[in-house]
Amino acid sequence: MPPIPSGRGLPRRAAAVLTGLALAAGGLTATAGATALAPALAPAAATVGAPADFPVRVNQLGYLPDGPKRATVVSAATAPLGWQLRDSAGAQVASGSTTVHGADQASGQSTHLVDFGAYTGTGTGFTLVVGGLASHPFAISAALYDGLRADSLNFFYQQRSGIAIDAALAGGSAYARPAGHLGVAPNKGDTSVPCQAGVCDYRLDVRGGWYDAGDQGKYVVNGGIATWELVGSFERARRAGGDAALGDATLRVPERGNGVPDVLDEARWELEFLLRMQVPDGKPLAGTAFHKIHDAQWTGLPTRPELDDQQRELHRPSTAATLNLAATAAQCARVYAPYDAAFAARCLDAARRAWSAAKANPNLLAPATDSTGGGAYEDADVSDEFYWAAAELLATTGEAQYRDAVTSSPLHARPADAFWWGGTATLGRITLATVPGVALPADDLARLRGLLTTAADGYLSTMGGQGYAVPLAPDGYVWGSNSAVANNAMVLAVAYELTGQQRYRSGALETMDYLLGRNALDRSYVSGYGARAAENEHHRFWAHQNDASLPHPPAGSFAGGPNSGLQDPVAEAQLAGCAPAACYVDDIGSYSTNEVAVNWNASLAWLAAFAAERRPAPAVPAVQVTPAAVTVPEGGSASVAVKLSAAPAQNVTVTVTRTSGDTDLAAATSSLLFTPADWAAAQQVSLTAAQDADTLAGSALFTVSGPGVQSATFTATEADDDTAPPAASCAVAYTVDSSWGNGFTATVTARNTGASTLAGWTLGWSFAGDQRITNAWNATASQSGAAVTARDAGWNGTLAPGASASFGFQATYSGGNATPARFTVNGADCA
Repeated sequence: MPPIPSGRGLPRRAAAVLTGLALAAGGLTATAGATALAPALAPAAATVGAPADFPVRVNQLGYLPDGPKRATVVSAATAPLGWQLRDSAGAQVASGSTTVHGADQASGQSTHLVDFGAYTGTGTGFTLVVGGLASHPFAISAALYDGLRADSLNFFYQQRSGIAIDAALAGGSAYARPAGHLGVAPNKGDTSVPCQAGVCDYRLDVRGGWYDAGDQGKYVVNGGIATWELVGSFERARRAGGDAALGDATLRVPERGNGVPDVLDEARWELEFLLRMQVPDGKPLAGTAFHKIHDAQWTGLPTRPELDDQQRELHRPSTAATLNLAATAAQCARVYAPYDAAFAARCLDAARRAWSAAKANPNLLAPATDSTGGGAYEDADVSDEFYWAAAELLATTGEAQYRDAVTSSPLHARPADAFWWGGTATLGRITLATVPGVALPADDLARLRGLLTTAADGYLSTMGGQGYAVPLAPDGYVWGSNSAVANNAMVLAVAYELTGQQRYRSGALETMDYLLGRNALDRSYVSGYGARAAENEHHRFWAHQNDASLPHPPAGSFAGGPNSGLQDPVAEAQLAGCAPAACYVDDIGSYSTNEVAVNWNASLAWLAAFAAERRPAPAVPAVQVTPAAVTVPEGGSASVAVKLSAAPAQNVTVTVTRTSGDTDLAAATSSLLFTPADWAAAQQVSLTAAQDADTLAGSALFTVSGPGVQSATFTATEADDDTAPPAASCAVAYTVDSSWGNGFTATVTARNTGASTLAGWTLGWSFAGDQRITNAWNATASQSGAAVTARDAGWNGTLAPGASASFGFQATYSGGNATPARFTVNGADCA
């Protein structure tokens, strides 16, 4: 896939006057009996920034037992070299020969590849030895990424503005600090912040949120993509059944123990800030979002947040910021609903207002010139933000206006391009392709999923042509290249979710190898993880290199990575002539290669959470049925398409059975055969509806299951052709108000259409599927099997002619969620 266009990948922030230390070159520790670097392992030519004497490059954290295990050896040898895998005691546990890869364009190095994936033992202190020279020690463990999952998310807690950072949660007293920017002297923000001159004539309370990067500004567009990735990580984990690992009391946040998943607590800190950045009703451009807030001039380095004495300013609203708010608030509305319905409703209201405001103001473009005191985050094309926001609103509401905005966008049919803060269309594609129940035709959803898997195939192809297996083209090493690498790996992980094919999971995991040390510089780009981890990232508070009283960046902080543009004085001085993948220096002054940022850490956190999930191997194919609900004409037939999500290990026969519901509906096709070769070819299941004399449009739930596959269900509903009897004396309306994952809420309204008053009422119906009511309000509800009985609450039991009573309930379900076909009041059928 193409890299981020250079025109849109320009620096976010202006240059500052900085000084730094020289990059320390890495060394190589020889194993017993080795006295010198074997000539065959010496690079043909030294690469600027790369240690020429440390040729065996591994993931310095380690590998998963069921994941890929590959390493890179820098060597000019044209014949394979022998390798040995040794355990912590030095005993050989595996061996083999390298594969000669040759010249690697991005690094400028000659390389060999080592594949020791067949070894599945576990432990710590493993080393890979080639020519008598050892790699850094590493682990092989199923729990390998548990710590990184937590630490990469704790980064966000430590970036919080407007709250004191607790030593017990931040990893020690060095990281504790008072709350920053709460209007306490010497701070001049963020509780009552004015606009830049000529932008507005009022002040806003915009406290909270995350400091964006190494500076202390807060930016809606970068906060938007970072929030989407954190909340999206939880959504993906919930679909995979792994959300407990991100649940309550799993992370170091002050809200732990409140019954809400901790990752959502963390994301809410930013969401509350984003909501505060919306222009209030009654003001010019109401509903839009201010683009950013930061100091009037660039904050000095170092500066503790609570000691910043500069005036803070709101910068004029932008369409891009407004659509970031619309997208993330819409995502908030569907994900937070089970935990805080009021907050979810507030998010949805803000999302709707932001969408309307963006439609009314489509050309509020953020200029590149607004870069004094903070990054410009300029964006001259917001068609991608419109698509993303429409996709999120559609996934949350199902409303036609947002569906029309999605399907009419030129981006809807285009390839899934690389995403970043300035290019967000693929975020919308991921949401539409993965969130259950999106209101798009099945063939449209299939095409979107195909676009994502095609993009993933492109990344795998790119990785296959490189010595370090990076899903990034050699000309893609721009500002924040590590985030681009991680984001591309996210697409690989999404492709794995959509298809179950292990090659996509392997590609995503192998990307972690690059980020954690298997790269041109033998460098882990994640603080605290690896023998040669970054420790001097550019940051105003974590500035130990400049001020020994301040801490190094905490474990889990993610450096921006190689940037061939050399866009800061330190990089220019130290990295002239570097190969693209070697244009990095671990120096606090190199903000163009070594800064941290919330959007970068969000991509790392998403990927670490994916990698940390315990997964069965091999993947179990899942039955897929399209559509999930079908209408069958009475006396006629209809069909659904069935296929598998992944290849089965052997031939498998799946059976189609009616699980519950109307016996007039039947499956004329009782079984289907799938093989490892034709698992993806859809097969048709024919359904019939018997002719009868009643007027009921009955429904039935069908299950498609077989040995070694995950079953699926679908709902069939009869389209009755008989004449209805005279109108009943009651009418019932049944409305699903909201739904998520495996639950929903509904409102039922019964109206007395007769001429006599009802003194008390009992309403009955039967579900067609496996819906189970968990609680109800304004009525007493009980359920036996599929049959439901709801009785009035006393105060609403008397219904005069024409009067009505409503009650609501919450229920769980899996598979279809069809509306009940028949209702009774006091035993009599209702219209």
